[in-house]
Amino acid sequence: MDDHAHTPAEKILTLDRLVERRADARRGGQRVVQCHGCFDIVHPGHIRHLRSAAAQGDRLLVSITADRFVNKGAGRPVFTEDLRADNLAALSFVDWVYINDQQTASELLTITQPDVYVKGAEYEGNNDPRFAEERAIVETHGGRVVFSSSDVVFSSSALVERVEEADSTRAKLRMLDRAYDLSPSALEGTLGRIAGKRIVVVGETILDTYIQCTWPEVSSESPMLSLRPLERSRFDAGCAVIALHLAALGVEPVLITTLPGSSEGEAFIERMDAAGVRVHAVHSGDRIPAKDRYLVGREKKMKIDHASDLTLDTRARETLIALIEEHTLGADACIIADYGLGMFTPRSLVRASSAARDRTPILSGDVSGRRSSLLSMRGAEMLCPSEHELRFASGDYDSSLPAVVWKTLESTRARSLAVTLNEEGVIHFSRRAIEELGEQDAWANRLNSVHIPSFARHPIDTLGCGDTLLAITTAALTTGEDPCRSLVLGSLGAAIQASTMGNAPITHEQLVSMIRRTLAPRTGSQQEIKPLPETPPAWT
Repeated sequence: MDDHAHTPAEKILTLDRLVERRADARRGGQRVVQCHGCFDIVHPGHIRHLRSAAAQGDRLLVSITADRFVNKGAGRPVFTEDLRADNLAALSFVDWVYINDQQTASELLTITQPDVYVKGAEYEGNNDPRFAEERAIVETHGGRVVFSSSDVVFSSSALVERVEEADSTRAKLRMLDRAYDLSPSALEGTLGRIAGKRIVVVGETILDTYIQCTWPEVSSESPMLSLRPLERSRFDAGCAVIALHLAALGVEPVLITTLPGSSEGEAFIERMDAAGVRVHAVHSGDRIPAKDRYLVGREKKMKIDHASDLTLDTRARETLIALIEEHTLGADACIIADYGLGMFTPRSLVRASSAARDRTPILSGDVSGRRSSLLSMRGAEMLCPSEHELRFASGDYDSSLPAVVWKTLESTRARSLAVTLNEEGVIHFSRRAIEELGEQDAWANRLNSVHIPSFARHPIDTLGCGDTLLAITTAALTTGEDPCRSLVLGSLGAAIQASTMGNAPITHEQLVSMIRRTLAPRTGSQQEIKPLPETPPAWT
């Protein structure tokens, strides 16, 4: 039988079949040439190497390292062992392909005993003991070790790196990984340490309703848009969803918020209790602030804001401060979010943040809405405003972002700012240590900044991404995690949030899956890549 006539699939051999073919070649007086390697991306250097090897004998055997023994860094091998074997078998001058499930080729060489063993030119001066062992085995059985030409040298690793560097997001991730170790095992370890932490969340509760409509028409009575609702999905939003994110990650959250003294408020408390969130409410208003969004497909056509301003009298504000003082004592962290609905005045927000800062090691915060008071959040470990919120709070739309950040750090005495930039991700700003500064250093040089790219490839709905970022980042900080690694976890959660409609809590399972999909080896990973778990449904 003419081995050269075999189809590519028939060239990929089991060990038993390889032994038979080798014995047949020996009986027929044919010289067997063997090459061994990863052969992850078959490039021109590989082609020249293998073609040169084929010319050394009658049959060319190419053995490849099994996936679990490829040790070339994160994301490698790019292609699975089966695909790599298929690629090699498709080459006309390759006769046999074998997937070697051993750490080195030594054991296989003892079995195949090739007449010629061909290695790349870079091995000629190589003192690697593994290659020395392979060489000794080949020569002991009467074979020769030959080095291929070095006229053109390529590296799969270098090619992969160049492709990744061309992708700005991957390039930034590589830099972050070198600095902070973004391995899935490390980040999943942080998630594991979050469970059982107690975090107090303070701020307004909002109800978000998504109303799916038929395709819009122009009304016949006047030139206005006509929408016909089909279905509604309701989400507990504002500080409520921050608490729900935390509960879904195994945290023990306490929510301090305003609620009406009505059946609506009681139903809300029951929903939160069922999700693992303890609620302590200051009574205010006739209904929970609500916002309705009308959609056609994935496009939002209109929003109706039912969020009337909350009005807290002096007694209610004192009750609010007393609740914060009581429940932050001994807590692992406190999150304050001001949505500008009237729960806080600038003065009461200063009191609230000061009370939390004195009683818990970590205070974080964010704002939303034109009546919010970012500059009144004092002494926070981290504030997480968007660039627009930051500039609005400072009244500075013209200075550079670092200049506005510095002024805000000075005003709030915050330790750091994580400024979100929509699709560009988030930048973490912190003060440089005093010992790092020279006397003549300008303020611009007194900031450290780290850019974390957005992980949301095809965002559908960015509403609530800031809440997700704040919740997960703060939870990670309670474990003693580095702020930038904490923000990576928060950004991954925000990417999950952006991929679905509505503002449902992100589960531990979803976040683990996102970590593995984004930061683990992508194609060819030994770890099965599964679809993201479904987001918990809205309540209706």
